[in-house]
Amino acid sequence: MRDALNQLDTALFLFLNHLHTPWLDGLMVLFTERNTWIPFYLLLVVWLGWRFGWRATGLVLTLVLAVLISDQVCSAVLKPLTLRLRPCHEPALQALINPVLPCGGLYGFASSHAANTFTLAMSLWLLFGERYRQFGWLFLWALLVSYSRIYVGAHYPLDVLAGAGIGTLAAVVAVSLYHTLAGAAYPPRR
Repeated sequence: MRDALNQLDTALFLFLNHLHTPWLDGLMVLFTERNTWIPFYLLLVVWLGWRFGWRATGLVLTLVLAVLISDQVCSAVLKPLTLRLRPCHEPALQALINPVLPCGGLYGFASSHAANTFTLAMSLWLLFGERYRQFGWLFLWALLVSYSRIYVGAHYPLDVLAGAGIGTLAAVVAVSLYHTLAGAAYPPRR
């Protein structure tokens, strides 16, 4: 069963990785680079401060906690535990893939990029989705970042899927903790 799942995951990875065109390389690199999103994160913190004043501190800490949980589960727990090589480090695949970037870390299960972007998208949706429906677009952003990890050869689809699940769960845990500690069902109104 495990071998069949790995074969299916590898076949799906090769299919998705081969949806490759030169004009898309730069866009996928832009999506996959962490520093690309720093202005977005700063804008989000500024918006939270403007909208909620000093009470934004709890919201920002909730987002940080959620991302910390998802990132550490992937990077500090699962990658060393599973020791699953990234596709770009897999000798049998190196000649078959389109690596757009240098490979990065040795192990890839589960994708921290997928986990962290889905954590942020889900956290913001749980916190603000009822009042700000436009936060739903962040799930498209998380999907694009996650696909970029397959496109650049860094992750298998199951790495990304597991990361998305971990990120979603981390968001639910952190936002539930926020609601419990804040004693409110929604962020405070100004």
